[in-house]
Order: sequence, then structure tokens, then C-alpha cells
Amino acid sequence: MRPLPTPTTAVVALLLVALLSPALGAQNIAIVGGTVHPISGPAIENATVVVRDGEIVEVGAGVAAPAGAEVIDAAGLHVYPGLFDAYSQLGLSEIGSISATQDASEIGTYNPHLSTATAVHPASEVIPVSRANGITHTLAAPSLGGGRRGGGGSVIPGQAAVIQLDGWTIDEMLIEDRAVMVIDWPGLETRSFDFATFTVRERPYTEAVKQYEEKLDELRDWLDAARHYRQAATEGSTAKFADNLELAALSRVLDGGQKVLIAAHGPRAIRDAVAFAEEQGLDLVLAGGNEAWKEKELLAENGIPVILSGTQRLPGAEDEGYDQPFVAPAELVAAGVKIAFGSFDSSASRRLPYQAATAVAHGLSHEEALRAVTVNAAEMLGLADRIGAIEPGKIANLIVTDGDPLEITTVVRHLVIDGREVSTDNRHRQFFERWSGRPTG
Repeated sequence: MRPLPTPTTAVVALLLVALLSPALGAQNIAIVGGTVHPISGPAIENATVVVRDGEIVEVGAGVAAPAGAEVIDAAGLHVYPGLFDAYSQLGLSEIGSISATQDASEIGTYNPHLSTATAVHPASEVIPVSRANGITHTLAAPSLGGGRRGGGGSVIPGQAAVIQLDGWTIDEMLIEDRAVMVIDWPGLETRSFDFATFTVRERPYTEAVKQYEEKLDELRDWLDAARHYRQAATEGSTAKFADNLELAALSRVLDGGQKVLIAAHGPRAIRDAVAFAEEQGLDLVLAGGNEAWKEKELLAENGIPVILSGTQRLPGAEDEGYDQPFVAPAELVAAGVKIAFGSFDSSASRRLPYQAATAVAHGLSHEEALRAVTVNAAEMLGLADRIGAIEPGKIANLIVTDGDPLEITTVVRHLVIDGREVSTDNRHRQFFERWSGRPTG
């Protein structure tokens, strides 16, 4: 057998350009005749959105569809920015009861050098289900739990990536690789479960406080070590020191260089997290915040935004009103706190719009609810120049619906991600169509 001819350098270069150029996969699209809801401004009736090479290039009522563009007829429909799940395990968690499909956490207490982007599974069956309900991008983040396991688990589980929900590879999906450093704030618990004896262990409050403070001191030590490491690396120290991936990654959060997302729920944890961030010079975003409403003045005073873990849940304490989870978002916004919603899960991501809708039924304005699932999270993560609204220059992540995306009866008719129209087909729909036609006799 004769060997294949060796390709010339020019041919190789052309092949590489063809394979790597993102523009080749993009479409020129014109969404024509719909009511466009930019989020950044008032709705525009009978408008056109022009998309070129993955980017929104023109929006308006008098805009004509460019020659050769693929036209999506949106007459009688509505055009919104794609919804942003501000904290999820999409692409990281598939089936909760099968550990082989879980890749949202890693062994070890401190893993600041790890990024969830390396673990995202683009072929996840959960992703099409979520995007069919309007979710086009998410913060794919490590799973939490340390603070709810009596202080166990990871304190720094790693860095979270912002991804869009379409692509063959993570490189095609990636919007921002290391968007935030995640810290799962240590818990202060007087009760713990002993797996050796399967009994609940009670311990003195003083012992719980001591362990809690030891965890915080350990976290301070890590940041101090990162500070020294950065100083040695930037000042050209003549002393020999080994490269340290953990400290190099953690040093980026110093002086607000990278946003830090701290997951905390209770009032004491929130107060301590805010004080810690100020002490260490961290650019803080609060996540979870089930009882953030109790510290709303503190959060508003310090300009700290909150990614809420949802409204459709039970109250956190016996003395709370049954509707406290429903009214908390409105209370935070009224106090001047910026909010966004996250599913903190994978399979629950599709229900994100309804978490916001529940808050609307209990005092949150409809406008603020839409912002909480679109542009607010983008602003919190420093990505508002790229996603979150329908404006020229932003990534074309768009949904075309037959109604309000917060309503459970609304259907997403067209889905555009990174300038490409994407199918809304998914496993839920396939099962529905398969089994709804079965014989009943």
C-alpha cells in the first residue's frame, strides 16, 4: 500500500482554519415581526432582530431583514433574551442516584485551581430539557453542601464557568471559563450524623463555635498564603519556590481581581461572610441566601448581590410564615439588593422561570423578575457586555415564545444560541409523544 501524499503547509493551514473558525457554524438570522423585549429598555412591537456570526447586530421596528439571511417569522410572538440559570449543575450532574454520572464535586477541602469547565458533559440529556424551556446559558458550578453537613465537605470546591447550552465540545459552549471562585461557607452545627452508628450526635455549642472559627482561620491562612505567593511571583523573588497551582489560582481573587461567590444561608453566616469579604478585599456575590431577607439592609448597604436558590420550597424555620420563601425576593429588591435566581441543580433548571413567577405572585414586579432570570446574573458576574439583553454587540442567545416566559403555559417556538437556531426537541417531549399515543383499550 502506497503512503498517502503529505499535505502542503497551505492545505494544513486551510484545514485548521475551517475546523477552528467559529463563524463557520454561525447563521445569519433575522427574527421578523415579533414583539421584542430587550430587558434593557421598553418592548418594541413589530420589530426585527438581526444576527450575524453569532452576534446581535441590529434591533428595531424599522429594520429590514438582510438579503440571504434565514428568516424566523415571529409575527404574533415574543422575542426575549435567553434565560440565565445563575447557579446550576447542568452538564455536571445527570442521574442523582448513579454516582458515575455525577461530576460536580471533587475530593479535598480546598480546590481553588479546579474549573467546572473541564467536567462539563456536552451530550447531557438534561441540557436539551432545560433549553427547551428557555434556558440558554448558565453558571455551571460545583455542588454545595459543606455548610449543611456540620462544616464538612469542600470549603473551596473550585471555580465556576459560564456556558451556553449548545455545542459539541466545551470550547463551543464556553462563555467564561473561570467566572467566579466558589466558597462554600463553613457551617455552625450542634448536631451531626454519625454514619458509624447511624445516630444523631449532639455536641456543645462552644465546641461547634470552636470548629467554625477554626475553619475560618484556615480559610484566612489560605488567602494569606496566596498573598505571599503572588508577592513572590510578581516581585521576581530570587528565592526558589515550587509552582503551586492552588495558590496561583486563589491569588486571582485578591484585591477584587476575580469575583468570589460565597454560598451562605443563615443570618450569622451571611454577616460573617460579608465581614470576611471586606477584611480580605474580596468582590463578593452571595449565593443561596435562604435567609438573606433577614440581612437585607446589610447587603444593600454593602452593594452585595444575591443569587437566590428559588422560591418553591418550605420555610426554613418553624417560626417563619408559610409564604416567606415567596415574598423574600420582593423584600430584598425593595431594600435595594440586586437578585438573580439559580436552580442549584440540573434537573430542576427547567423550572427556573416558575421560581421567578412565584415571586411575582407575592410582590416582586414582573420587570424585576425578568431581570432576575436574564441580565442581573450577567451584571453580577461581570458579563453584561456580552449576555443578558437584546442589544447590538451581545451574543445572540434568544428565545421566541408564544407568551410570557414566566408562565407555565408558554411554549418556546424558536431557540437561538450563539447565533444558531437550535432544536427544542428533548427526551421529555420524546417520551410524551411516545407514550401519549399508546393503546388505551
